[in-house]
Amino acid sequence: MTVTADARELQDEIVRLRHRLHQEPEIGLDLPRTQEKVLEALDGLPFEITLGQDTTSVTAVLRGTAGLGQYTAGNDDAAAAASAGSSAAADRPVVLLRGDMDGLPLQEATRVDYSSRIDGAMHACGHDLHTAMLAGAATLLAERRHQLAGDVVLMFQPGEEGCDGAGVMIREGVLDAAGKHPDAAFGMHVMAGLEPNARFFTKPDILMSASDGLFVTVHGAGGHGSAPHSAKDPVTAVSEMVTALQVMITRQFNMFDPVVLTVGLLQAGTKRNVIPESARFEATVRTFSEASREKMMTAVPQLLEGIAAAHGLTVTVDYQPEYPLTVTDVDETHNAERIITSLFGDERYSRMAQPLGGSEDFSRVLAEVPGSFICLSAAAPGEDHRTAPFNHSPFATFDDNVLADGTALYAELALTRIAELAAGRTR
Repeated sequence: MTVTADARELQDEIVRLRHRLHQEPEIGLDLPRTQEKVLEALDGLPFEITLGQDTTSVTAVLRGTAGLGQYTAGNDDAAAAASAGSSAAADRPVVLLRGDMDGLPLQEATRVDYSSRIDGAMHACGHDLHTAMLAGAATLLAERRHQLAGDVVLMFQPGEEGCDGAGVMIREGVLDAAGKHPDAAFGMHVMAGLEPNARFFTKPDILMSASDGLFVTVHGAGGHGSAPHSAKDPVTAVSEMVTALQVMITRQFNMFDPVVLTVGLLQAGTKRNVIPESARFEATVRTFSEASREKMMTAVPQLLEGIAAAHGLTVTVDYQPEYPLTVTDVDETHNAERIITSLFGDERYSRMAQPLGGSEDFSRVLAEVPGSFICLSAAAPGEDHRTAPFNHSPFATFDDNVLADGTALYAELALTRIAELAAGRTR
């Protein structure tokens, strides 16, 4: 049977796992119940399992048995030979597949029958689908171990939502789990819209923005609201800063190299007639080039310090670099496009015209390994993909019907690229 046919045979099992994950979302780097479910799904499969130390990650390595001489599929000695770094296995290709596992601090409002049972936590970004699909791919790959003239690393990652779980896993050795750096790496992400249901889409080169955090506190002197001249009002200064940042971007940055700054938190005061001692705001900054990113790190503090000084105040500016640009390898993205269309047809694939404004810590993997990141529209049945509640909404829903195809693609990316790399084709 084909990979897609076998994946569809597993559909019910994958859906059950996805629903179990959805009902018990966990947030951040510590996901013990999620890790337990992943380990249950891998139980009995011929993977070498390594658990994270500073996070509840799961790294699973499958040693392919093709081309190992006297070793054959189903012979446990094959894995031992590969694991021992034998001369026959030393230069065998490695492909890494990643699925992130964490949820978000949201109260679910979808009313699906498998809604979150954890108050204040929800899988609103579809990571439950990623985890279930990668676990399904583990079964497909294990069944085809004898076809693999190389090794597959499955990267089940916590903490994608702002906790840099990928960075933690890299520090703990995920990129060397098979004994050498991967030759190719692929991640996947479902979207609750953007494209028609079940459409795959990506692009070569810059795929997603860099993300940085801006944390600002203006220090003034409190007083009575009726006598602002006897105080130092931080509220008016903060208000000016929020507006001035937007103006500064339009005046100092090229419109064809976008910069997006959004203030999501603004805090000051306790009562309408009290001038507070301080005021603060937090913003997310998204850039699409290293040049603009570096310039923002200098321009923003300079602007805010100038405004504060003009008001006779002081300001603390904490500009925190977070995730780098997500840059896909051109060749591996073309390989992914070719594999997608061979599995599902040209009508199921779109090349994106422009990058996405979101950010991804899989960017850290792609900075070290040639690879690509593929989006899959999982817009709920009956929803218009152009207006459906999107990822991170408490109303976001995702279609279970895409699970088998996502599972098949994970598996086929590893199968095809290992075969091509072993045969000395494109890197």
